[in-house]
Amino acid sequence: MTSYKITPLFGGALLCDLPEKFADVSKIRQVPSNQEVYIDKDGFTSIIFDITERVGPKSSSSATTSNLETDGRALTTHLEELVGDDADTVKVWNTTETSFSHLDHSIPAYTLIATQTPNKPKPKAADDPRSSGGGAPDFTALILTLLRLEKEQTDVLITINVPHIKGEYDEDEVDLELGKQGKLIGDAVEYAARIWSSLDVEDWGLFNEV
Repeated sequence: MTSYKITPLFGGALLCDLPEKFADVSKIRQVPSNQEVYIDKDGFTSIIFDITERVGPKSSSSATTSNLETDGRALTTHLEELVGDDADTVKVWNTTETSFSHLDHSIPAYTLIATQTPNKPKPKAADDPRSSGGGAPDFTALILTLLRLEKEQTDVLITINVPHIKGEYDEDEVDLELGKQGKLIGDAVEYAARIWSSLDVEDWGLFNEV
């Protein structure tokens, strides 16, 4: 069973529960001021909080459908920016509306689950020193949550990256087409759910500073 601890983010402006076994990456390397990055000390999964400028036009309270469309396009835009030139290697499996327990429920939030499968490299000669796999993942699962703060003109992205490296997971347990997530993705979904239920804003001024 995963143990969690209350974790201050962005100098304590945000608080949320993160797994105790995750380490603050900023203690070992520089992280941009608009990001908080945590990585599993016992694995390869990472959790990234990213405060960005809000994507898209202002919403209209009288046009719920168009708001959903605007937010959907924003989610797609952020995903494309996240994966860069590898957008053609990404498959989105599902997208759902999300609720944060400690935030006003009128604030739109959405979560998608996607996988990114790297393009297969060209075959190398057996004596090529680059022929070893080098630990590259078979694929990486992404759990991306978008929190839309219109008043603050801010989008908060919470990305859980779950690399699946051969030998580090049970391939028979993972088949997203059949709804089989496997342990690594299952754990990541649990982390995301805990973030949704625990994230709280202690200082809204954060979104004017970053």
